[in-house]
This record gives sequence, structure tokens and C-alpha cells, in this order.
Amino acid sequence: MKRCAREVKEVGQKDDGSGESIGHRSGRRIVTILGTKKGDLTASDIEHMHTVVGYVKRHTAQKPDSDVERSRWRYSLMNWGNDPLKRV
Repeated sequence: MKRCAREVKEVGQKDDGSGESIGHRSGRRIVTILGTKKGDLTASDIEHMHTVVGYVKRHTAQKPDSDVERSRWRYSLMNWGNDPLKRV
């Protein structure tokens, strides 16, 4: 397993005893939502994406002053589907 992938899995708040972070679970759901036709999205899917946008916006504003390439901050954002080092 790549170092980055391992570290991405290790960051974030874990809440259900599965060992998987809330953000990592969210990332898997984001992938599912992105593969869903717009007309087939549920209210829950749309609500989840609003949650994701809010999280990414808040977390991005907390950018650390130090090197971010291997930071827990970046790995946490990656769990939520956003790599702050990637250009759009």
C-alpha cells in the first residue's frame, strides 16, 4: 500500500468502532454519489454533499503554516474528496 493511502486511512475522527474515519467513509459515499445519475440522487445524497462542501470549506481555511504535503490536514481533506495540492 502506498504511504499516502495508508496515512489517509489513519487520520480523522473514528466513531463506530470499525476503525474507519468519518471522512474515509464519506469519501466512499462521495464516489457512489458521483456515479449516480442526477435524477436518481436522493435527498440524503444531496444533504451529504452539502455537508462535504461545508467541511472542505471550513477545513481548507485552517491550512497549517508548515509543509502540507504530508500533513494530517491534507490527508483529512483527501478523505473528504479534496486534495488541496491538486490543481482543478
